[in-house]
Amino acid sequence: MARLIVPEAEALLDKEIPVLDKGFVRLVDYLGGDARIVQAARVSYGAGTKTVREDRALIHYLMRNEHTSPFEQVVLTFHCKMPIFVARQWVRHRTARLNEISGRYSVMKDEFYVPDPEQVRLQSQVNKQGRSEEAVPPEQAEQLIQRMEEDQRHLYERYEQILELGIARELARINLPLSLYTEWYWQIDLHNLFHFLRLRMDEHAQYEIRCYALALAQCAKAVAPMAYEAFEEHILNSVRFSRSECAALAAMLEGREISMEDRPRRVFDAKLKRLKEIAGEHQPEQD
Repeated sequence: MARLIVPEAEALLDKEIPVLDKGFVRLVDYLGGDARIVQAARVSYGAGTKTVREDRALIHYLMRNEHTSPFEQVVLTFHCKMPIFVARQWVRHRTARLNEISGRYSVMKDEFYVPDPEQVRLQSQVNKQGRSEEAVPPEQAEQLIQRMEEDQRHLYERYEQILELGIARELARINLPLSLYTEWYWQIDLHNLFHFLRLRMDEHAQYEIRCYALALAQCAKAVAPMAYEAFEEHILNSVRFSRSECAALAAMLEGREISMEDRPRRVFDAKLKRLKEIAGEHQPEQD
């Protein structure tokens, strides 16, 4: 069978999508696309005689009903450059294959991530693992950034000094900070990429990894546009309710009072808020 060519994906191949101050995502290669998902689902060969409309309906059916294996037939390979702290969050997704640059073999580049001033914010009081919406004053943000840059410069100078002494690279690297940039090749199937995007494009994910997720999403949409549309429809822009939350929804529809403890109620209210946002985004335009 001939390799499936997707023009939109071909246009993206080997083009760096800039991310953060010095990072990027680059689509190196891909295998398959929407047609491969359809072929796998129908266990057939070639394009077949089905229409685009029928293919789209099948892909939506598969996504809606969580028939995931046909999406695993599509594989994307990326070359990515990111700060080490982003890489350590990223690598939590173990359903992929990666090769990362090694500080044991290579001299690490003098490249460090520095946040934009508007991203310098206080610790959230409601989210223990994230920053708040409250930005610090511009003068304070600039001072913090200057200190970061000074520390980075000082640590890299020490790194170079240790190398000049002939000390092994694997030892010289160990004091370099998490803001140092690393690179890897990352290969993943479309089903697991969608799982990554669902988590990392969420507003609760750290800002820096969300930026990378958006770049990866651009590539996924180019490789399999109908599948990405189905992902947006049934996964990304949907809200999932638990059994007790479904009971609460039923009570609301019947005009009955809801009885929930504080924390579950906050989670439920956040889902309702998201539900209203999604509904508002999909309101038909008025003439």
